[in-house]
Amino acid sequence: MFLYIAQFFKKTVTDKRLRKKILVVALALLVFRIAAHIPAAGIDKESLSALFLGSPLLSLLDVFSGGTLANFSIMALGLNPYINASIILQLLGYVVPALEELQKEGEYGQEKINQYTRFLTVPLAILQSFGMYALLKSQNIIGNLSLMQLIFLCLTMTAGTMLAVWLGDLITEYAFKSGVSFLIFVGIISRLPIVLGQTIATFKAEDTLKLIIFAGVALIVMGLIIFVNEAIRQIPISYAKASRGFQQQKSYLPLRLNQAGVIPIIFAVSLVLMPSMVTQFLGASGNQTVVNVATNVQKYFNPQSLIYNIIYFLLVVGFTYFYTSVVFNPQKISENLQKSGGFIPGIRPGSATITYLSYVLNRLTLVGASFLGLVAVLPSLFQNSIGISNLAIGGTGVLIAISVVLEIIREIEGDLLMSKYGDYTR
Repeated sequence: MFLYIAQFFKKTVTDKRLRKKILVVALALLVFRIAAHIPAAGIDKESLSALFLGSPLLSLLDVFSGGTLANFSIMALGLNPYINASIILQLLGYVVPALEELQKEGEYGQEKINQYTRFLTVPLAILQSFGMYALLKSQNIIGNLSLMQLIFLCLTMTAGTMLAVWLGDLITEYAFKSGVSFLIFVGIISRLPIVLGQTIATFKAEDTLKLIIFAGVALIVMGLIIFVNEAIRQIPISYAKASRGFQQQKSYLPLRLNQAGVIPIIFAVSLVLMPSMVTQFLGASGNQTVVNVATNVQKYFNPQSLIYNIIYFLLVVGFTYFYTSVVFNPQKISENLQKSGGFIPGIRPGSATITYLSYVLNRLTLVGASFLGLVAVLPSLFQNSIGISNLAIGGTGVLIAISVVLEIIREIEGDLLMSKYGDYTR
């Protein structure tokens, strides 16, 4: 890996394409981090910090906003409204025939769905910004705002979200494929010094053994994550060639153990946090019955509770299956094989090939999805016994960070190979 990184930076001296990617990413991250430190008006910073330290939910949301939520900057909502809009449109694709047809139209259909996602992001961002204001007001962190002040606050936070989406689109178009995931990864990395500082501040001498055990388990889990992300099932493909009699050319159809990548984890976290957000909002109401119901729901949806982790696990598994069905279509693969004269040895072309590919894909997805779900909930299960703060956040962050880093490394390797091929053809 380090050899590829060294070659990458060496190539940037002469390769204009790689140099352009680095420049785009650097400028996008510069704008993103500067905007993340522009605070919104009227916030009590000390009360806000105390609220986040006492709430695992808000701390987890802050991870996905890249630290902008704890600062309550103009980008406090981060990319959460965009992620929620993506989930809604992906689910509607199975209900609304027009969206289902767009999903089947390839690149053009994906562009239209992305456009609709951005349109839906705006009202969701306005709604979430108002909800965040109501939550902070209930905690006496922000005072009463006039109607115009409230409108400007919501519009400012919505503009911050759309700026983050635009920066993610720039990275996707000119640098790496998943710009939104990359920005979330940057947010997680930017929070590492704070998390480490909190861990060191609460460290005691008797916790040394626990830290050693945690570090060992963490290394094993990270190794397994890399193994699962890189694991591939190669299905042999034969092509009939009518030259010198009947010969066959063999190749392989690679099926990844984790076809969906990091997207299911992001979707699952966005949904599993919704009940806690709603209950925190309702808990500030004056109705005692509503407060009691909100308190009970919040107790069950605490990141350390069993119900939370079960739902989180099931959502990760479900979204992995869902997104895999979107990115890998056995019917289309079978049609492409028939058009190119390819077939799977021992499997008849057509419906038999579709059935076989679906069978193999479902088995692979079951293993990959179950592993992702277990890794997602494992830190929460260990938190009470280990006693390290922010451990539950670390599990989700590690999953996303490692997946994004592996995707970036694969893209860098592809660019290096293309550059090397270009050198040979000159």
